[in-house]
Amino acid sequence: MKITRSFAGHGLLALGLCGLLALGLVQRASANDDRPGEGVTVQPLKSSLAEEAFQTLLVSRALEKLGYTVEPMKDLEPATEHLAIANGDATFMANHWSLLHADFYKNSGGDAKLYRQGVYSDNAVQGYLIDKKTAEQYGITRIDQLKDPAIARLFDTDGDGKADLTGCNPGWGCELAIEAHLSAYGLRDSVTHKQGSYAALIADTISRFKQGQPILYYTWMPYWVSAVLRPGTDVVWLQVPFSASQGKDGKVDTQLPNGRNYGFMANQQQIVANRAFVDKNPAAGKLFAVMQLPIADINAQNLRMNEGANSQQDLERHTDGWIRAHQATFDGWLAEARAAADHKP
Repeated sequence: MKITRSFAGHGLLALGLCGLLALGLVQRASANDDRPGEGVTVQPLKSSLAEEAFQTLLVSRALEKLGYTVEPMKDLEPATEHLAIANGDATFMANHWSLLHADFYKNSGGDAKLYRQGVYSDNAVQGYLIDKKTAEQYGITRIDQLKDPAIARLFDTDGDGKADLTGCNPGWGCELAIEAHLSAYGLRDSVTHKQGSYAALIADTISRFKQGQPILYYTWMPYWVSAVLRPGTDVVWLQVPFSASQGKDGKVDTQLPNGRNYGFMANQQQIVANRAFVDKNPAAGKLFAVMQLPIADINAQNLRMNEGANSQQDLERHTDGWIRAHQATFDGWLAEARAAADHKP
């Protein structure tokens, strides 16, 4: 009987140990399920545009919750961003414009090297604007009216008789589009495409507007500029005489659903990632596909940056504040990502 009790005792102890071990395995499995990216390092990229940091940091925060180790974002210009991601030198960017960056995507290897699914931010509008006062005084509604030397001189800031257009940084997708438009609409002899640091150029443009001078500039949304120079109130969009955009040899129809044609299709911003990384990390791939950020929220955050809240601490505070205000949405993205990891082949 003693022997029986002894074996029984050891049996109970063994069962107890097995139970505890099993519980530990379950707990570890659960932890792994919550953090499928454990042990994997991610390198985000953005362009030199500081206002892209918010969107990028939001993706980084979600990746961290999935267990990924996320390095500080690095700055590269869009063409180089796509190439670096395709080559595996970086992991993702959160500011790919579906049409504007089409050539960068294709030239970096396309779908064979890169991954893009879903829409991160929709209805990104861009185009040319002038101050409303000048538009109404001279009846200016289209960009090709600048072929008239008298109209062009209204926007001359350096005394050469040509209109000065606040344009795009060299290397940006919009540079190619603007240059194509200048040729297509016969504006080479009457318009100068002013390039350099867009932030500095647009600051000077806003300063001239505040002094009551005519202004001519390119911009896009989401971006803080349209919260300062308000379309319809302070400035007006200029239409183009016909579509002459990038893609399909310039034959893309850029007319918007409202019937207006600003020379650019309404773009979608997408997250672009390294294809090999996504193949090995389905949780991250799913996250990239399901995240969605309202354009109004990007505009609002960008405006806060323009008003001075633009330090790294400010950016982190803005991002964490957005997550708290949209916790259910954020947690939903993570749940879908974790579910994708569970179904990894």
